[in-house]
Amino acid sequence: MEQTTQDYEPPQKIFTCNLCGLATPFTYYGQKPPNTRAIVLLEECFVTRDPFNPDKEKFLVLGSNCSLCSNTVCVGADCSLFYTKRFCMPCVNKHLDQFPHQIQTELAKKKQSSKAAVP
Repeated sequence: MEQTTQDYEPPQKIFTCNLCGLATPFTYYGQKPPNTRAIVLLEECFVTRDPFNPDKEKFLVLGSNCSLCSNTVCVGADCSLFYTKRFCMPCVNKHLDQFPHQIQTELAKKKQSSKAAVP
């Protein structure tokens, strides 16, 4: 049976976070998502159309690559931090002393609250 161009769908590209395992299709990788006017992202990102919004200009940033180790990580607070560049949490923890004091303080508070929440 001959396949027509109407039947053909290109294979989906999948974004996978190397830390939490989040895996979802993405539609674009780069700094200028398609169908957006003047938006330029601050980093090369994995992007998908926002499934909750019919507006084609709306999109969701799924994640990026760590600027130190190149691991692919999602934007979840447990997986990465964006401070001028994307950093995975293992690299943040490894180089915490090189981040501004305010970032160090915020991360310390987050660690304390997550420890307090565990019974």
